[in-house]
Amino acid sequence: MKDTPLITIIVPVYNILEYLPRCVHSITAQTYQNLEIILVDDGSTDGTGALCDELAAEDRRIRVYHKENGGSSSARNLALRYAAGEYVGFVDSDDYIAPGMYQRLMDGIRNFSVSAAQTGRDEIDEKGNALPNICEPPEEPVVIEDRHFMEELLLHRGDCSFCTKLIRRDLFPEDGFPPDRLNEDFHLLIRMLPEMGEILSLPGQDYHVFYRIGSNSRKADRETFSRVYGDSVENADMAAELVKRNYPELEKTAFRFGVFQRLEYLLHIPISQMRRDNGLYMEVVSYLRKNWLMAMKNPILTGKNKIYHTLFGIAPKKIRQLHAALRR
Repeated sequence: MKDTPLITIIVPVYNILEYLPRCVHSITAQTYQNLEIILVDDGSTDGTGALCDELAAEDRRIRVYHKENGGSSSARNLALRYAAGEYVGFVDSDDYIAPGMYQRLMDGIRNFSVSAAQTGRDEIDEKGNALPNICEPPEEPVVIEDRHFMEELLLHRGDCSFCTKLIRRDLFPEDGFPPDRLNEDFHLLIRMLPEMGEILSLPGQDYHVFYRIGSNSRKADRETFSRVYGDSVENADMAAELVKRNYPELEKTAFRFGVFQRLEYLLHIPISQMRRDNGLYMEVVSYLRKNWLMAMKNPILTGKNKIYHTLFGIAPKKIRQLHAALRR
């Protein structure tokens, strides 16, 4: 149907019995009806796989794939291989969406002649309380060119989530999301930006993130160190190379991003892991020391960033110990 192209919505699923029905029903209730909904059971062990099959029996638009556990990226990549839609969207299995989300996104893509569109998101905790916004949606529709979108991401103001977006299927590279990596949305999105050209950003918050206590984004204890911080350092280096090739005018912004991600790494790494045999830790400290003068001259880094850069370059472990003591 030319006026209503097929949209494939991909939902990776793992041990999410309690919240999966709300997620799926928010998709099947979309006012935009021409949908293909792919649920990928990523090796669930709590009966979620059987629940996926039950939900598929309720709506012929739902297809289910069962696979061994391999992580969200591998689940998304499997679904992308089978996706028949001209456009693709993603929803995380504990989140839910407003009824008109995909209609608004598709209308925006057609009205503004772009290949991708995004809406805003809010975050809600288990008690129903609204959490501070990660990204502020615009007050009216705005078309953002890829160079400016990249700049916003590097300044931590843009939204890299694929869950808030609707994107033309043929823009996705064959290898898809990087396996065994956190912060995978940022990694893939910045690779796709040069081909996307422009992204439409819509006002409003149609995507609802459900922030669960005990989710992967929470630290279990002081010795738990999420891989996301190390992956973010690697993503910063990849972003710097991509900027050098495609957006050379953003090199100072990309450098600022690389410094910021390394400071985040050092502010969160457990003190017990700040050892000479920790290769990434040693690389991060070495980078700060080698690039100290460049950082001091960078107009985008704040004074606070530069102070942390200097202190961590001189005595990283002592500064981390002091920072940890102050946070208690």
